[in-house]
Amino acid sequence: MEKLTRNVCTFCTALLRRTELQVIVERKEALKESGYKMEGRLAFLDLLLDMVQSGQMDETDVQAEVDTFMFEGHDTTSTGLMWAIHLIGNHPEIQRKIQAELDEVMGDEEDVTTEHLARLKYLECVLKEALRLFPSVPIIMRELSEDQVIGGVSVPEGVTLLLNLLLVHRDPAQWKDPELFDPDRFLPENSVGRKPFAFVPFSAGSRNCIGQRFALIEEKVIMAHILRHFNVTAMERVHEVRPKMEIIVRPVSPVHIKITRRRPIVSP
Repeated sequence: MEKLTRNVCTFCTALLRRTELQVIVERKEALKESGYKMEGRLAFLDLLLDMVQSGQMDETDVQAEVDTFMFEGHDTTSTGLMWAIHLIGNHPEIQRKIQAELDEVMGDEEDVTTEHLARLKYLECVLKEALRLFPSVPIIMRELSEDQVIGGVSVPEGVTLLLNLLLVHRDPAQWKDPELFDPDRFLPENSVGRKPFAFVPFSAGSRNCIGQRFALIEEKVIMAHILRHFNVTAMERVHEVRPKMEIIVRPVSPVHIKITRRRPIVSP
């Protein structure tokens, strides 16, 4: 089984890299045909290819940058969804509220539209609360540009600080009952006066996650499709699953979810 898993991973990685390379080559050819005319706001790939054209990068560097976007965007979002489903599966009353909102907003429509996303307020609160308890990336780093005094300790310019988001998001000075899974804390009326850096699952400032808006939309769409058609039940309680501090916050051991049909899926 382990060998099969390795082979599948190797195959998928090779397929992804081949697809990436094809996209890069096709875009490069399109830019050549246009005489490298770039107007308005440029796509990230166009910026990279422009740097190749000017000799600041080579194509290997471009592939590495695209890899970063592909793998970081996939792992963080999939892990965030896993934690959200685990938490929802432990709180059936919250699951019912999400499903009631989905039924009201979407009716009999199958596809999630931009209008639907804007109205799925409670689902967004649930996803944010899951990210508060289990931020996909647990550690961010910042280098001090000037001397600071933090908690009575003098920290000189140039020192790199590691910020543990698991602790930031569970600070009792900022969050009432911080260990409790309570999506209502993200309702507008409950967010008044909250410090802007109390919740930073996508980092903050000029170095924040470039894909945070897309990631949250992606999670909302996927979760909407799942919970419209299925009920989820967690097989482990929240306190039984220990997070593992790596580049991505993963569970020490697998989490198991029971899925039961709620409503039929209508084919387009």
